[in-house]
Amino acid sequence: MTWWQTIDTTLFYWINSSLSNPVFDTLLPWCREKWFWAPLYLFLVAFAWHNYGTKKGWIFVVGLVLTVALADFTSSSLIKKNVRRLRPCNDPALQDQVRMRTTCGSGYSFTSSHAANHFAVAVYAGAVLTGAVPGIRLLLLVWASLIAFSQVYVGVHYPGDVLGGALVGAFLGWWTFAVFKRFF
Repeated sequence: MTWWQTIDTTLFYWINSSLSNPVFDTLLPWCREKWFWAPLYLFLVAFAWHNYGTKKGWIFVVGLVLTVALADFTSSSLIKKNVRRLRPCNDPALQDQVRMRTTCGSGYSFTSSHAANHFAVAVYAGAVLTGAVPGIRLLLLVWASLIAFSQVYVGVHYPGDVLGGALVGAFLGWWTFAVFKRFF
């Protein structure tokens, strides 16, 4: 695992330091804030209700909430608490070299719950809504990737953390969609 840590640390420094610029410094901390995306979440709910009716709209919303809850629980309670990887900003060997653009956080790093939650939403909503909005899958995956990238840029996660979170979230989003599709 030493080789993976070396690659992860090297990529972290490249994203966190070498890509530094005033535009990213301003924009990317906002991209990781959940309330910044509230209009998008409201749009998804309203769009589902408008296009699928009240009953299917509610089923979509319940599926979305369950998807996020499952992704968050899996990432935060199952994986992070067992892996116990320090965040780069909390690692005594690295913290003096990390460019912090937000508060560090006290929890563990692997997997990124932001990445898990947003990739779960992207895959679930993209799969459900793809018939109504061509290209929505790609758009939502780009959105989730931006949030995951911002986690590394602001200094709170390694790239491997967000990759792990993205894979967990994508799997759970697809699984929840499969359940949604089978029963509804």
